[in-house]
Amino acid sequence: MKRNLLALLLIVSLPGVFAQKAEVVSPNKKISVSVHNRQNSDKGEWYLKVLYNNNGTSTEAIPDITLGLSRSDQDYQTDLKFIKAGKISLITEQYTALHGKRRLCSNSANEMVIYFENPDKSKLNLIIRAYNDGLAFRYEFPDKGGPFIVKDEFTAYEINAGSRRWLQKWNPANEGLYTGMNDDNTQQSWGYPALFNTPDNACWYLIHESDVNRNYCGSKLSNLQNKSKYKITFPDAKDGNGLGESTPTINLPWKSPWRVVIVGSLADIVESTLITDVSPSSVIKNTGWIRPGLVSWNYWSSNHGTRDYKIVCDFADLAAGMDWPYTLLDWEWDSMGNGGNLEDALKYIHSLGVKPLMWYNSGGPHTNVRSTPRDRMLTHENRVEEFTRLKKLGVAGVKIDFFESEKQNMINYYLDILEDAAAFEMLVYFHGCLVPRGWERTYPNLMTYEGVRGAEWYNNGPDLTTTAPEHNTVLPFIRNVVGPMDYTPVTFTNSQYPHITSYGHELALSVLFESGLQHLADRPSGYYNLPDAARTFLKEVPAAWDDTKYLGGYPGRDVIIARQKGDTWFIGGISSERFERTRNISFSFLPDGVKYKITLISDGIHDKELVTRYMVVDKSSSVSLRLLRRGGFAAKLKPLQ
Repeated sequence: MKRNLLALLLIVSLPGVFAQKAEVVSPNKKISVSVHNRQNSDKGEWYLKVLYNNNGTSTEAIPDITLGLSRSDQDYQTDLKFIKAGKISLITEQYTALHGKRRLCSNSANEMVIYFENPDKSKLNLIIRAYNDGLAFRYEFPDKGGPFIVKDEFTAYEINAGSRRWLQKWNPANEGLYTGMNDDNTQQSWGYPALFNTPDNACWYLIHESDVNRNYCGSKLSNLQNKSKYKITFPDAKDGNGLGESTPTINLPWKSPWRVVIVGSLADIVESTLITDVSPSSVIKNTGWIRPGLVSWNYWSSNHGTRDYKIVCDFADLAAGMDWPYTLLDWEWDSMGNGGNLEDALKYIHSLGVKPLMWYNSGGPHTNVRSTPRDRMLTHENRVEEFTRLKKLGVAGVKIDFFESEKQNMINYYLDILEDAAAFEMLVYFHGCLVPRGWERTYPNLMTYEGVRGAEWYNNGPDLTTTAPEHNTVLPFIRNVVGPMDYTPVTFTNSQYPHITSYGHELALSVLFESGLQHLADRPSGYYNLPDAARTFLKEVPAAWDDTKYLGGYPGRDVIIARQKGDTWFIGGISSERFERTRNISFSFLPDGVKYKITLISDGIHDKELVTRYMVVDKSSSVSLRLLRRGGFAAKLKPLQ
């Protein structure tokens, strides 16, 4: 091993050879990231190539990732000179996540730093990490100085022709549908994350970014200039009502966000924690007050229900009756009537042992939405005043809505909120917002984000009725991979527009969709009228997990995921197909020598019927399961004593 490493270091230290290739390989040897020069020289333009090696077969995952930046004072792309390659170092870090898909996480990778300079002798470093489930790279300006404007970032991912891709048309709220495509003929701006499958089907990869901080803006992807290259682009000038600059201002020394690509099988994609692995550690020392859990929510079924004191009490009763720790008072709680006001409602909620969460309009000139309460989170002074009041009222957390921009000023706003909320031990839920960038590791009081077309869209028009079955099977492979996602799932009755997914499908979403605060959206009768087994399942299903296992599926068709809490496993599986099908479920993920009692709840004769079976299984077991069209199932596995 040492001899091979020395040989590699010798190779990359020779400029003439380096012009062709420098390589860092993942600890499991499956992923390699190599650095190439377009001019076959030691200066000029540079790019990365990503290879995936599985069982001795090498697949070119990404043939070309263009590198470079343009700063207000200098450029760092077309004439970069290689100076040296640093020694390969092993990154080893273990950390505990308070919520998410896995409790014990590992940030483990091989890292190499490439040192460049431009014709003006100004330094640019490229930090590359090869992980067992992907890669991450970022730019670094090590010198001191500034401020400078980053005029453009040239990072662009070339996608092999014939690659299958799932992309969402860019929108500031990140609430579109992920469209599956077999070609690159659609040219526009795309939101993160983006999923691809190589033409030979041997490799999957998901493109995203992480550790977006105050020194940069959020970005998106665009293939407008070259249909086969998805280039990082900055926010549109019109976002956030035109407030704030699209180009970020930086001070040196400086590091960019991590450009992250999760690589491997579909299991590697679904189970990855790479987005939080590369994020900074928690800045909150005392975290005992941060408790994930399920939430009752009146907006979906009652439409502006928080104005009605009696409806608020009904949903508090629901939370208490279902053993859910939280209930959410959504918008317009400041105009509550019909028997009581906010203080009356909070007193009643507390009497049940339930903790209230409260909604806020983010306010400010970046949004035209006038719904109240507005502007109470806009400034530090506003937040201190409001959080002080909420603390006295016994409120556990806040849902903050309508950000409508990912410019640098808005990134700062998000982080300001998280810091102030942490000081008052307040949980935070962002809505109408960006998709996760790993902040929930640094600020674990950030419990969830919307950033998804969720069940709320059953209120907005008829489209989700027909698109939800497929959409629901896509989300675990893309959006929910990169962080918590509050879809507001598990609805058995109908809102303004109906759903055509089965009861088994809806029940499964409580496991398939991960969110530190899981808001279940249905009205009380939707849960009270369930069979005992299903109602008990929703009383017991957690909102944070010790482990996650992908059991099968394909984006847009079906998905089955198992999640562990303590010694208990929960499984959710759904189908989008328009015909009945039989699935064979293997329990090979279970530990050796342990038998489990399984409660299996699946589709009955029709889509509004659930059937419950009880059996004993172990690692060697499997079960054949009939799924209705657009159907699903849920299961709980408890070890036999």
